[in-house]
Amino acid sequence: MMKKKVVLAYSGGLDTSFCCIYLTRDLGLEVHSVIVNTGGFSDEELKTVEKRAFEMGVTSHHVVDETKNFYDSCVRYLIYGNVLKNNTYPLSVSAERVSQATAIANYAKEIGAEYVAHGSTGAGNDQVRFDMIFNILVPDVKILTPIRDLKLSREEEIEYLKKHGVEMNFEKAKYSINKGIWGTSVGGKETLTSNLGLPEDAWPTQVTSTEEKNLELTFEKGELVAIDGEQYDHPTKAIQALQAIAQPYGIGRDIHVGDTIIGIKGRVGFEAAAPVVIIKAHHTLEKHVLTKWQLSWKDQLSSFYGNWLHEGQFHDPIMRNIEAFLSDTQKNVSGKVFVQLNPYRFQVVGIESDHDLMSNKFGSYGEMNNAWTGDDVKGFSKIFGNQVMIYHKVNPQTP
Repeated sequence: MMKKKVVLAYSGGLDTSFCCIYLTRDLGLEVHSVIVNTGGFSDEELKTVEKRAFEMGVTSHHVVDETKNFYDSCVRYLIYGNVLKNNTYPLSVSAERVSQATAIANYAKEIGAEYVAHGSTGAGNDQVRFDMIFNILVPDVKILTPIRDLKLSREEEIEYLKKHGVEMNFEKAKYSINKGIWGTSVGGKETLTSNLGLPEDAWPTQVTSTEEKNLELTFEKGELVAIDGEQYDHPTKAIQALQAIAQPYGIGRDIHVGDTIIGIKGRVGFEAAAPVVIIKAHHTLEKHVLTKWQLSWKDQLSSFYGNWLHEGQFHDPIMRNIEAFLSDTQKNVSGKVFVQLNPYRFQVVGIESDHDLMSNKFGSYGEMNNAWTGDDVKGFSKIFGNQVMIYHKVNPQTP
């Protein structure tokens, strides 16, 4: 009798190792493990994960490199929208999970799997993101979540794996690290509290750059295409290059406090030098080249976009509508942004752009102007405040 296929979202850690053994030996399924790389794995790490998967008894192991597609379909809009959730977090992991879940659903469809599985527990956001996207993209494929369904503790997982002869390092890492092209999350005992910060040695990248450094970032239609005059054939390469320069300064470290999809508060540390520098540089350029109302509506739609993406709703058609708007706003977001790096901080110094609306042809702020007279301003001020003046005359006691 032919075994039924299950596609397992696999990382090589304790939870997905348990899933491999359980799905194969207890449920008698043919396990096809998949790891989705969104820019956080080296070739050596991918080979190690593949070796571990076959040791766990999978029938096949597949690597999906989603780095460029992750940028093209998602990250670019986070840049266009200057998205920082709660004015802090560049959606490093939440955006990545949506891309990973989508790639796994597509692979399950490709090989005709009857089941799709993931190692989420019942406590966090990822279970909702994965379940929901699988339900949207492969509604006829049954979802299996052994860790959540069996309500297993870490100790129970370890005992089960040892019983089945699995040898691996069962020592729990002091900090859980999740790395992708749009940032690295860091979770540990301190992030389970409300008052403690992460110690210096908890950050994956230590501070080794101490000399002040000036950078020239070139944007074309909202996308980073060059650093100090060096052009890159795809923005992902520019992001990785900037990350290598800025992360050793300790820039982009922070702790995000947010509301999970299931309604509880959560804290997570992250280091995201390139994302934070890019967003702040891009936003500065936009403040020079976009109009007041373009900036205003971008803020409102970008906030919605970031929140809806965080909650896994990437496939809602409203997201395509907002992406179309954000893309249209980037037509003139081209130019150079000058950034100064120092240990633990950076400063956007200024910009140069052919589309800069702060042109001295039309007058300088606080100085002389060339386009209107003082009498023009007097008349404008009367007309601009006319309705509010009438209101206060009609309602003299109203503050």
